[in-house]
Amino acid sequence: MQVVTRHPSRTAPPEHRWPAVGGLVAALGLYAFLPNELVGSLRFVVVGAGIALLIPLIVVNPYRLTRQSRWSRTLSVLLALVLVLANQVALVLLVFKLVSGRHDAPGLLLAALQVWVANVIGFALLYWEMDRGGPVTRTTWARSELPPADFRFSQDEDHDAIAEVAAGSSAAQDWTPRFVDYSYTSLSNSMAFSASDSMPLSQRAKLLMGLQAFGGFVILALVIARSVGILD
Repeated sequence: MQVVTRHPSRTAPPEHRWPAVGGLVAALGLYAFLPNELVGSLRFVVVGAGIALLIPLIVVNPYRLTRQSRWSRTLSVLLALVLVLANQVALVLLVFKLVSGRHDAPGLLLAALQVWVANVIGFALLYWEMDRGGPVTRTTWARSELPPADFRFSQDEDHDAIAEVAAGSSAAQDWTPRFVDYSYTSLSNSMAFSASDSMPLSQRAKLLMGLQAFGGFVILALVIARSVGILD
């Protein structure tokens, strides 16, 4: 394991580990408390796998994200993928149970909220891991050497705005997106069903945002329909 040497042109501080850890733990907690009738013992397998993948990553970078190797990078991406894929399975199961209408309605509505929130966190983690090579690469490599961006944030093009706006741009302050920025992107996509914050640039980003928006729309439409059924 090696500390990644920062290019002399970069001034952005390395990102803290714990915002992403907090989001992951929250998502795993939501998944662990899903109704047993929805996912059964599968939820404990997912939670166990998530914790098992997270522990070595915390050991490698306990505070700030400054170290990276091929295996740690693979584990980071795999952890985000596990959470997203597991939540898609939970979403499919939730759809079947909401459509069937033969199960505890209040419990399923609460489960829909849990799946929706976990979905927001899961996609935020995946966006955070994949954009521009991940959190370690984003703050250490020269910008000219970074992998192509998957997302375009407003700070990436604010350098020619008025002074107080341009002062916080990527060009002026070496601004780089953090976990909070990807969380907001994920949240806004789940609520607006479209890119309302940062714009997807790559095909994989567009496909993932499309999948997330579709899942959020399905949950919302079915929950509204089920709620109307309960009121009737």
